[in-house]
Amino acid sequence: MPHVLIIDDEDDIREVASLSLETTADWKITTASSGAEGIRKALAEQPDAILMDVMMPGMDGPTTFRELAKDPATASIPVILLTAKVQGVDQRRFADLGVAAVLFKPFDPLTLAQQIADTLGWKID
Repeated sequence: MPHVLIIDDEDDIREVASLSLETTADWKITTASSGAEGIRKALAEQPDAILMDVMMPGMDGPTTFRELAKDPATASIPVILLTAKVQGVDQRRFADLGVAAVLFKPFDPLTLAQQIADTLGWKID
């Protein structure tokens, strides 16, 4: 069973994404409400993937991603960014970071698991 860490400062987004992935794909979900908490949980729990918001107070998604990439213990965990920014320049900037994918808010809870699975080459039973 894949384990996904969701990092987002918005309680509603964490809750909807968690329920979506648990019910549609039966994945194990861990959540964090900040970049710093997400890094701690990624180190401790070694998830199979991270779904992370771009805009967060304190440490934003791109900064959190760069911190994860610096540590050999978390560098190989694929990161998918979740953003409301759909401008081409933003998309290119995120893609240049080296993330696995960029998904857009608002996302469809019924297809979120499939989007993640398609990105990472996972099968959903």
